[in-house]
Amino acid sequence: MNIIISGYGRMGKIVEEVCRQRGHEIVAIIDNPSDWEKAALPTHDTAVIDFSMPNVAVDNILRCFQLGLPVVTGTTGWYGDLERVKKNCTDAQGTLFYAPNFSLGVNILFHVNRILAKIMASAEGYRAEISEIHHIHKLDAPSGTALRLAEDILYANPQLKKWKNAPDDDPYTLPVLSFREGEIPGTHEVVYDSEADRISLKHEAKNRKGFARGAVLAAEFINGKKGIFTMHDYLKTLGL
Repeated sequence: MNIIISGYGRMGKIVEEVCRQRGHEIVAIIDNPSDWEKAALPTHDTAVIDFSMPNVAVDNILRCFQLGLPVVTGTTGWYGDLERVKKNCTDAQGTLFYAPNFSLGVNILFHVNRILAKIMASAEGYRAEISEIHHIHKLDAPSGTALRLAEDILYANPQLKKWKNAPDDDPYTLPVLSFREGEIPGTHEVVYDSEADRISLKHEAKNRKGFARGAVLAAEFINGKKGIFTMHDYLKTLGL
């Protein structure tokens, strides 16, 4: 495949490495808006992998639709515009694959979190909390992964009415705590705490390569497809 990398920071460089390992050709690297105008962008057998910044992600995605390029985006912090982007994708008969986290391990975490949340919704005496730790360069908080975990818990437990990005003693609020430390690639933990014990569900990334590999697999998955896809669609191919 031909791959266009949108956003050439830490993740973009690792995406480039994984693409080359899997035999794909990097045909363009987009790191600012003017790069779109300068680059020769093939559309046949081509996908864009976007790990840009929250403030430019939507413009990058919409531009891909205009150019007829399928796009995979791992950028988070723009989901307030998600419905507008989905509508634009449908109207343009484009292809979008978005995910708050492309790590296979994290998506298994999502799956187990939904199961555990359903069980714990009827367990008395437990208080749920989510914490996430990332490197100091991550701009959005909570992370998209933490938000996905929180939304799935709220869906399973009607006693919880909302999440809050701060400690909170309100029994109807799910605290989601964000920490930014050093160069940590990403740690997420769901905790159910009671007077008697503590149940913990945790994923700790060792490096960023798992995120990059998942995004490249997503680009391979959407090759020749039209529509809107998430990791749920990809995981079906693995039997999950």
